[in-house]
Amino acid sequence: MSGHEEKGGTFGLIAEFDKADDLLAATEKARANGYNHLDTYTPFPVHGLSEVMGLDKQRNFVPYIVLLGAILGGVGGYALQFYTSVIAYPMNIGSRPLHSAPAFMVITFEGAVLLAAVFGFVGMLALNKLPMPYHPVFNAPTFSRASRDGFFLCIFETDPQYDDTETTAFLESLNPVSVNEVDKGHSNISD
Repeated sequence: MSGHEEKGGTFGLIAEFDKADDLLAATEKARANGYNHLDTYTPFPVHGLSEVMGLDKQRNFVPYIVLLGAILGGVGGYALQFYTSVIAYPMNIGSRPLHSAPAFMVITFEGAVLLAAVFGFVGMLALNKLPMPYHPVFNAPTFSRASRDGFFLCIFETDPQYDDTETTAFLESLNPVSVNEVDKGHSNISD
């Protein structure tokens, strides 16, 4: 039995363009006409596309996640050394103090770096909703070209200004190679 239920309906409309400049101009016109729930798919980074889409104004939470990991790693490393040296196994060797902060700094630093890297990696994946083995745009007829030589602009059905006929007419006015409807249907992946 399949682990996914079929959900019919439209996810949005996707337009394919031949050149990166055409996609950039189309995205700019779409944003100027009030479409905000959209995404672009390109085989390589396109200079200026993130600014046109408004992504440069979005808050980035990855640095805060990395900072949290560094603080937890540092505190955890220091606490582990303090517990083992002072509480659990105190040893008086040569009348040295049980708690020696300078001696604990190496592990404290290494713990901070380790957990900062792990939190940064996991946080980036979580914020980007990765891994994503399935996405509705994979149903678009020519979307496989997005990783080779196709440039795509998708306007989502969740956009407040979205209307099947008006949005289709708008996308066709941008002179794309094609405009296709994207179904919400799920892939045939079973659990």
